[in-house]
Amino acid sequence: MNIALIGYGKMGQIIERFAMERGHEIVLKISADNLDELTTANLKKADVAIDFSAPDAAIKNIHACFDANVPLVVGTTGWYGQLQEIKNECISSNNSLLYGSNFSIGVNLFFHINEVLAKLMNNYPAYDVQVEEIHHTQKLDSPSGTAMTLAEGIIDQLDRKSEWVNEVEGIEPTEVLKKDQVLISSDRIENVPGTHTVVYSSEVDEIELKHTAHNRAGFALGAVVAAEWLEHRQGFYNIADIFNFK
Repeated sequence: MNIALIGYGKMGQIIERFAMERGHEIVLKISADNLDELTTANLKKADVAIDFSAPDAAIKNIHACFDANVPLVVGTTGWYGQLQEIKNECISSNNSLLYGSNFSIGVNLFFHINEVLAKLMNNYPAYDVQVEEIHHTQKLDSPSGTAMTLAEGIIDQLDRKSEWVNEVEGIEPTEVLKKDQVLISSDRIENVPGTHTVVYSSEVDEIELKHTAHNRAGFALGAVVAAEWLEHRQGFYNIADIFNFK
């Protein structure tokens, strides 16, 4: 399989290593230094593209792949405010896109367990819940896409919660948290791959569900596996679609 890498930073380089180990070829590498090479002609050399760029570049990159009719795996987060618009465009133009807030197999298991636990907690209103996330200082968006997915999974399954709000460590919150809101607490620390914790607290005890990434390798391998899955499919998919946890 020929792969175009859009975003050739630390993640892009690890994705390249896993892709080559699995017998694929990288035919295009796009970084901040060669954005002019992100053309339809160059993209058409690829069977699939993988985007791990930046939030402010994701929509432009998606449109470029749609124009070239190249299936695209998007690991970049921070653009989900336009998710429905992109989904409609993908379907109407007969393109293929698979997105996800996290491509790690372990994290996707974590997402599923989070929803199972939230459903169980419907029977125990004494427990309140929040999501805590810690990432490296180079992560530009807050909260992380993974934290948002966790919060949305809780909201989907826990009847007493209807929306999430974000508070960033070191910044004074402007509003008082409401009972129907899930707090996402975000912190940024040097050289931390990523830690996410779901905390249920009552007056008598506390339950924690936690995932800690040791490095970026799990995300990179998952992105390559997702590209292999998407290559001959058409439509708009989430990373959860490639797993069969339920």
